[in-house]
Amino acid sequence: MRSDGENEAGESVTIYDVAAEAGVAASTVSRTFSRPGRVSYSTAEKVRAAAERIGYRTEAVARASAAGGSATKTLGLVVADIANPVFIEMVRGAEYAASQAGLTVVFSNARENGKREYEALNRALPTVDGLLLAGSRLPDTTIRTVAKQKAMVVMNREVRGVASVVIDQREGARTAAEHLASHGARSIAYLSGPERSWADGMRWTGVRDAAAALGIEARRLGPFLPTMTGGQRAAETWLGSRTDGVIAYNDLMALSFMQTVQIRGLEVPDDVGIVGFDDLLASRLTRPQLSTVVGPLERMGATAAAHVMAIANGAQATTDRPVVMPARLIARGSSEPQP
Repeated sequence: MRSDGENEAGESVTIYDVAAEAGVAASTVSRTFSRPGRVSYSTAEKVRAAAERIGYRTEAVARASAAGGSATKTLGLVVADIANPVFIEMVRGAEYAASQAGLTVVFSNARENGKREYEALNRALPTVDGLLLAGSRLPDTTIRTVAKQKAMVVMNREVRGVASVVIDQREGARTAAEHLASHGARSIAYLSGPERSWADGMRWTGVRDAAAALGIEARRLGPFLPTMTGGQRAAETWLGSRTDGVIAYNDLMALSFMQTVQIRGLEVPDDVGIVGFDDLLASRLTRPQLSTVVGPLERMGATAAAHVMAIANGAQATTDRPVVMPARLIARGSSEPQP
């Protein structure tokens, strides 16, 4: 690769400028953009952040941005954790929309690991027309840098400067908290998920806002893994300081939480009302059935795929605000007494 490039204003910026900004050798900067697999995750993060600060764009990136169009007929989809059923609906929607347009979706599973996700993105960059990120755990700076090199849409997370499609997590959590309060809850615990999850932050904000407006207590516990094991550990923590209601980061945690407290002799919802997120099939198979908040996940995947295909073909990406889809509460027996 050449050692020079341009920033957005068309001014010449060299890899030596980036190297000075990042405090690394110029050769390290060169490898970061031309052979990323040979640079450590932490070093690459430092270089990419420095490049973004000074507006460095490689010649290859500039050509790709100007060229537009579709070449490989494939989209890359990187999923935070395919073992989490919530992502399956997003994948299904994206795959359907892409296939209708004659494209193939290839996906990578990050397994809730930022380094693995970063490596998957770098492998995909030269071989796909566009990228979809589902529940990404990467820093915003990394996502923005990659989005400058390839058409990209982020699902289930808002990243400033990058096209995104999200569900209104804040409103969904607020509705769940109001629902629990309407059935007598004067204190609510939020069982938080991954620290880098945008949805987690929005859900906690919604719970906290509702509690403040209603004059009830809101408490955040965690973070916990967004799994059955995470739900069990959350229950063990909660048992030491109980609340009237619980809102879990997702249904997996909520189901495990409910099972654990029931084993301890508590009645749901009499002793604690519980609400999850995502409306998994298993949520309807428990006793009582699990109340949950859900958005149109499959439609979100299809919408994101349609957007990234349009961007890859030269459309202007809308990056100033995300596409927001509604969330709704499905009230079942875990949060309200049944007749």
